[in-house]
Formats: sequence, C-alpha cells, structure tokens
Amino acid sequence: MEYLTFALAKGRLAEKAMDVLSKIGIDCEEMKENSRKLIFTNEDIKCRFFLAKAQDVPTYVEHGAADIGIVGLDTLLEEHKNLYQVMDLGFGKCRFAVAGKPEAADKLNSNNLRVATKYLNVAKHYYFNKKHQTVEFIKLNGSVELAPIVGLADVIVDIVETGSTLKANGLEVLEEVCPLSARLAVNRVSMKMKHDRITEIIKGLKEIEV
Repeated sequence: MEYLTFALAKGRLAEKAMDVLSKIGIDCEEMKENSRKLIFTNEDIKCRFFLAKAQDVPTYVEHGAADIGIVGLDTLLEEHKNLYQVMDLGFGKCRFAVAGKPEAADKLNSNNLRVATKYLNVAKHYYFNKKHQTVEFIKLNGSVELAPIVGLADVIVDIVETGSTLKANGLEVLEEVCPLSARLAVNRVSMKMKHDRITEIIKGLKEIEV
C-alpha cells in the first residue's frame, strides 16, 4: 500500500485537524513527541504527516508532495492553487472583513479608497469582481490594523475572529467579505490514483461531528 501524505497548517488548525482525524482512525503518536523531525509516519495505516506554514500547504498539495492538505479557506482563496477543495471541516471559523475607523464608512464606495491588506488577491477579487470598484491597494505583511490608525490607508481587508483587536484600536467591521473555516484540499492526481482511500476519509469525516 502506498503512503497517504497529509500537509497540515501549523498551529491551532493542525492540533484540531489531528484531533478530528484521530476520530476516524487516522492518528500519529509520533507527532506528540518532542522531536525535531519534519515528517511523521504511522506505519500501521501507511500515513505520513508534516507541518507547514499555512501559505505553503496549497503548494505542497498542488504539486503532489502531499495528497491531502488541511488549511484555512483564507489561504486557499489567496494562493489560488490548482487542487480540489473537497470539504468544509467546520472548525477554525472566522471571516474576511473590511474594517476601519467608523468615519471611513462614508468612503466605502469611493474610487479614492485606499485599502491595506496582507491578502491582495482576496481584496482584489472583492473590490474588482464583487463590488466592481476601482481602489488603491497597499500590500502589508505585519499588523494591518496600523494602516488606518496612522493614515496609510482608509480601510483594511483582513481576517476577523472576535473583533477585539479592532475594538481595542478604535476600529470596527464596516463590510463583511466572506466566512472562513478549515478546508480539506486534495491533489488532483491523488484523487484519481488513491481515490478509494481518500473518499473513505471524506466519508468518515462527514459522519462525525467535527
């Protein structure tokens, strides 16, 4: 039997993913050990697991280095890789939103709007494809909440979970972009070559309460 390889987004998503997978008999005790190993293996069920930065998970899946990836929809939307997004796992829930100072609400439909974001592809799709609005984008890599506070941008497009960081800095959600959660992504070739094992996993995940 060939190995089935899983790429998991590092952090809380990976912890929850392993918890959910263990409910359908896919686990790896080796991952719980304090180890410097990069790839963990369960020989009994012929499964391999590795942790990766969220942004890299879709790349590993697209190129077949991983058969299955578990990562947030935010990453899949931003990276836009050629893979199958087969299942909403229902955990890691948050949302993409437009946020800024309350007074920025008056400029939301203006073509003079300046938008700061880490998620340039998501923001462009929202403004160009959904709102049909021309705006100026500013790409940032750090805390985008700073942008409207210091006057770099009018609003931001970012992930919002509780909104507490926004509130603490005098910002608020002005528009909802889309809901987010963890997704199961599958390599296109793996879906054909390892179809039975992968569909069995999908079926098992659908039958449990994630």
